Amino acid sequence: MVDWNQREDFDDLRTATGRVEAFVRANELPGDLLSAEFKTFSQWNEDGIIQHLIRHVPIDNPTFIEFGVEDYREANTRFLLVNNGWRGLIIDGGEAHQKFVYEESTLGWRYPIDARRAFITPETINDIFRDAGFVGDIGRLSIDVDGLDYWMWKAIEVVSPRIVVVEFNSTFGTDHAITVPYDDPAFDYVAAHYSHLFFGASLPAFVDLAERKGYRFVGCESHGANAFFVRDDVARSIRALSVAEGYVASQFRSARDESGRLVFTDSHRAQLDVIADMEVETVPEGRRAKIGELFQP
Repeated sequence: MVDWNQREDFDDLRTATGRVEAFVRANELPGDLLSAEFKTFSQWNEDGIIQHLIRHVPIDNPTFIEFGVEDYREANTRFLLVNNGWRGLIIDGGEAHQKFVYEESTLGWRYPIDARRAFITPETINDIFRDAGFVGDIGRLSIDVDGLDYWMWKAIEVVSPRIVVVEFNSTFGTDHAITVPYDDPAFDYVAAHYSHLFFGASLPAFVDLAERKGYRFVGCESHGANAFFVRDDVARSIRALSVAEGYVASQFRSARDESGRLVFTDSHRAQLDVIADMEVETVPEGRRAKIGELFQP
C-alpha cells in the first residue's frame, strides 16, 4: 500500500512531468488543441489544452472554479493550482474533496484553494460563488455535473470566466441543440436511465449558449468528453470553430445494460436506440421531444 509520503512524492513527480510536457508543447499554433494535449491530473488530456489556452489568452485574474469534482484526485484544474499557482474554488455535494484537500494531502496548506461542500442548482449557483468571494472576471470555469450542465452555465451571472470547459454528451451528435430538461434539481444520470447515457447536453446546445453569452467554441479534446470555449473579447488569435469542425465523437465506453454491466459498443446509433424513449429539450426554443423522434434511423 502506498503511504502518504509516497503519494506526495508521486504527485510531485507527476507535476514535474507535466511541466516538461508544457514546455515541449509551448510553440504549438494558437488553437491547435489536439497537439497541445497532455494529462497530469485531468481525467483525459485537458491539462495540456488548458496550458495552451492560458498561453494565448490574457489572464488578469488567475482564479478558477470547478464543480462536480468528486474527491479532486483527478481534476482538470489541479495542475493550474500546483503548477501555475492559481487561486481556486472547488465544490461538490459530497465531502471527499474536502477530506482529500485538507486531510489526505498538502494541497490545503500549500496552495490557495477553497474546497466547499454544497448542493448546486441553477437557483443557488450564483449565491454560492458570491459567498466564496468569487465574482467578476476570473480565469477559468469548469463544469462537470453529469446532468444539468447546460442549465448551470446558463444560470451563471456573477462570474465572467475567460475560459470555460464543459462536459458534453457526444452521443447526442451534431445535428440537434438538445439538453436533458430541467425538471428536478437533484437530477441523477444513474437513476435517470440504466444505460448511464442520458445526461447533459449536445455540443450544438453548448455552442449556441456560448455564442449568446459572448464566447466562441475553440475545440474538444481527443476523447470526445469536454468542449472548450474562450470569451470573445480575449480570444485574440484563437479562431472560432463550427460544431462540425470541432466535434469529436467519444470512443470511451460508459454505457450499461439493464444488469449494470458495461456494454462494449462504440456505436452512437446503437446508444441512441437504447434511450429512444427519453425526452429531451431543444434549445433555445424549449420544445420537448423524445430522442427517437429527433434521431430517426
